[in-house]
Amino acid sequence: MKTALLLIDLQNDYLPDGRFPLWNTAPVIDATVDAIALAQQRDMLVVHIQHVSQSPEGDGAFFIAGTGGVKIHPRILAAAPEAPVVVKQFADAFHQTALEPLLSRHGVQRLLVAGMMTQNCVTHTAISKAAEKYQVGVLADCTTTVSQPIHQIALHGLSTRVPLLMSADAF
Repeated sequence: MKTALLLIDLQNDYLPDGRFPLWNTAPVIDATVDAIALAQQRDMLVVHIQHVSQSPEGDGAFFIAGTGGVKIHPRILAAAPEAPVVVKQFADAFHQTALEPLLSRHGVQRLLVAGMMTQNCVTHTAISKAAEKYQVGVLADCTTTVSQPIHQIALHGLSTRVPLLMSADAF
């Protein structure tokens, strides 16, 4: 079964020096770099999903085009420098993007979802109407959000719809 690893919004604005720093980002970056290596060893498609704000001021004042904060984290980009980048403007990475055609071209049937923020873009992508045709799993150790309680609540909510996996067990 052809699998794609989706890397959602692993962007500088979510890191400690960014405009909207999240909880637990260092371990998530580490786990995601490891997950990318595992995906590449198994010849899986790796896809960067990058949120770019629709407004010049930024949605919530971050991910503003042309700023350092909108850029994909350098360790993530270095781990998968040749991976395609899908730009999005909504929480659901399928909505009005090139993600679905890209996955179709590659014959993808299974999605492993990693990224930031658990309760928003990760969740909306994993349970998107467009994702229903895929076997979807969320890499719980490769996701984070604003706080541990919100992260846990989001994962609990997702668990009724998609499997939660640890990256070491997902590949």
